[in-house]
Amino acid sequence: MDLRWRIAVLVGVAICAVATAVGVLVHHASRDRELSQAREAARTTLDRAAVIYARTGTVQGSGAALGATGLPHGLATLVDRGRQGTEFTDGPAGPAMWAARPTGDQVLSVRIDLGVTMRDLGALDTNIVVACVLTTVVVLPLGVLSAGRMSRRLRTAAGTARRIADGDLDARISAGPRPQDEIAEISAAVDSMAAALQRRLRVEQRFTADVAHELRTPLMGLVTAAELLPEDEAAGYVRDRVRVLSTLVEELLEISRLDSGGEEADVSPCPIGPLVTEIVGRTGLSTKVLVEGPTEPDEDMRVWTDPRRLERIVANLVVNAHRHGRAPVTVSVTGDECVTVTVRDRGPGYPESLLQDGPQRFRTGTRERGTGHGLGLTIARGQAEVIGATLVFANDPDSGAVATLRLPAAVGEAGGQDERDG
Repeated sequence: MDLRWRIAVLVGVAICAVATAVGVLVHHASRDRELSQAREAARTTLDRAAVIYARTGTVQGSGAALGATGLPHGLATLVDRGRQGTEFTDGPAGPAMWAARPTGDQVLSVRIDLGVTMRDLGALDTNIVVACVLTTVVVLPLGVLSAGRMSRRLRTAAGTARRIADGDLDARISAGPRPQDEIAEISAAVDSMAAALQRRLRVEQRFTADVAHELRTPLMGLVTAAELLPEDEAAGYVRDRVRVLSTLVEELLEISRLDSGGEEADVSPCPIGPLVTEIVGRTGLSTKVLVEGPTEPDEDMRVWTDPRRLERIVANLVVNAHRHGRAPVTVSVTGDECVTVTVRDRGPGYPESLLQDGPQRFRTGTRERGTGHGLGLTIARGQAEVIGATLVFANDPDSGAVATLRLPAAVGEAGGQDERDG
């Protein structure tokens, strides 16, 4: 049950509780007032009848009776003790107020019929119930509308917060300021948080790009100087470290370009099986490639993609599997409703932080996954977004890490012309 209906139920219960309490109070107050008035009338009539009886020896016309039958037992007992009193009864003869007193050796009594009064009280109770129902019918929809509006505003705020968490830092709720409105305060706080995160992220991205650009010029000189060193073990070590540093700078520049959001894919129809086989072969790593699909060259599965960016993604996944996992490393290409490229190793698997938050630059997770800068998977995820693909990381229940790249819908050929599906 969502917030709207919970508030609606609460409003309905509150209305019924208030109406019931008011109804009970009004009923008892009205009943007590009517009985008090009837008791006072019975006493007055009884006293007037006693005076008339004392003067004339008769009670005719006084509204009282001598030796009347049906006197309530409690009142009769009281009279036998020589006292007078009143009692309300609701027997077969109907509701009535009795008053009685001893008069010589007889009992003088007064009976006031309260049938009409009790029916009026019943009608009052009915009117209270009807008023409760009408109030519920009128107020409850207003409560539902108000609660629905609150629920929509909260859902909008929650949806915007989720978009921000997913990386859309331009998302804003844009709720106008409203005094004494907690939801507006929450919305303003979310917008303020998103703006602060966006500013901080842009500063970090700008810093990364600036550092990479500043390092590129001296690095080129360092590469040239390393190539001029005489061939020996120390020179080989220097060249290897220079290559690592050069790769790191190039990856930082690539990430800065991806962060800028200005990258565009140059798509073309590509036979995915041969292309992936060629990409894996160029890595120079021992990797098994499995292609499930047509075997004839003219029947290869085709996708619209950017082959250069696809090579960057697949190569990074394969290198990461060899560097941080264990052999055998397998690349599978399947095509049914969509083309999928899966890279699997038999190592310890991806760390839990990567599965929950995705790849993070300069973070490699657990020690078992080896050492590195955490840029390869970050670049793979960014390039996948550029070509419109989806990259998902998971762990095999048995052992190993599994990276699944789902490419845009496959295309077929008709009449010698490529047709883009969707």
